[in-house]
Amino acid sequence: MKRFGWKMGGVLAASLLAVAGWALPSRVMAQAAVAPATVHGHVQNAAGLPLTKGEVRFTTDRASEEKNRKYPFVFPIDANGDYKGSITTPGSYLGLVFVDTKSLDFIDQIAVKAGEDKVIDFDMTRKEYMDKMTPEEKKQIEEFKKKNGEATAANAKIANLNQLLTQARAANKAGNYDEAITAMTTATGAKPDEGILWVTLGDAQLGSADAAAKAARTAHTNPSDPAIVQKYKDAATSYQKGIDLNAASKKPSPDTAAAAYNQLGQALAKQGDSKGASTAYENAAKAQPEKAGMFFFNEAATLLNSGANDDAAVAADKAIAADPKRADAYYIKGQALISKATVDPKTSKITAPPGCVDAYQKYLELAPDGPRSQEVAGILTGIGETVTSKYKAGKK
Repeated sequence: MKRFGWKMGGVLAASLLAVAGWALPSRVMAQAAVAPATVHGHVQNAAGLPLTKGEVRFTTDRASEEKNRKYPFVFPIDANGDYKGSITTPGSYLGLVFVDTKSLDFIDQIAVKAGEDKVIDFDMTRKEYMDKMTPEEKKQIEEFKKKNGEATAANAKIANLNQLLTQARAANKAGNYDEAITAMTTATGAKPDEGILWVTLGDAQLGSADAAAKAARTAHTNPSDPAIVQKYKDAATSYQKGIDLNAASKKPSPDTAAAAYNQLGQALAKQGDSKGASTAYENAAKAQPEKAGMFFFNEAATLLNSGANDDAAVAADKAIAADPKRADAYYIKGQALISKATVDPKTSKITAPPGCVDAYQKYLELAPDGPRSQEVAGILTGIGETVTSKYKAGKK
């Protein structure tokens, strides 16, 4: 009997062997996952500054023309000139810096390995890059460096002046006038054409003068000592410089002018120049008409404290005209006028000069509970006048 045999085909044989429990080796082995490489770096242009826009591209396609070349990995450049990204396929890469569609720089034969952290910087100040530039391009770079250097130096100077100004203002606020004077003397020496620096120096000098005068009164010595008067003169000189420089600037500041004139008024009055002080306060009011009431009140108060009572009364009237609701202006007017009150030697009756009683009464009308109300009511009662306002004794 003839036996018949057959040869199992590949698929059939595999199926039968699998059914029979035989295991076949796998023809396709599973590949291990490849860890991506991290690439990052800094891009610096030919002037030595960070390139703040563009992108870094990586490719292994060196044969194609640039316009047809494919770039599988593209990373943007940030405002600091830095870039960062991941390359998932190891290999030897060509890296290029692009701004818009223009290639500026490249590095070839960059070996990128799986899982590595690779730094790739593009420095266009390197010799081989600069050597390829045309003479005209090199000239432009040098001109840019010069201008940029000047701008950098100017910015550094401004930053230092701002720091000194901030330091001096804080010192003035804390009463550390010598520290403020030192800072602003340095600042005005570095930039003598900046008005605000002189004004701040004046503030420090005025504060120092006031402190010296106060100390003299406490020690029962002369607050008009020549050394103290000189401090006020120094402050006035600084304020005037600040005023003149501000006026000569391209954009004069009304705020700076008004503040400087206001402080100048104090410095002049405290050295005995009441006429000059009045002129300064009037100029402050002209610089900022909306604050005229405050400046004229300051004038009146400063003159009253300096003993110039007649001038103080005139200034108080200007303050009242500018701001009829300013109660303290009426108080100063009354104080300036009461010094001229007369006493009848026969009856001992006190007679206040014209306008004095009305000024006191108006103060009480506007500020019946004001800090001076008890004092004013006492003065009126003391000279035989009746308080006509809503003021009631005993109130704060």
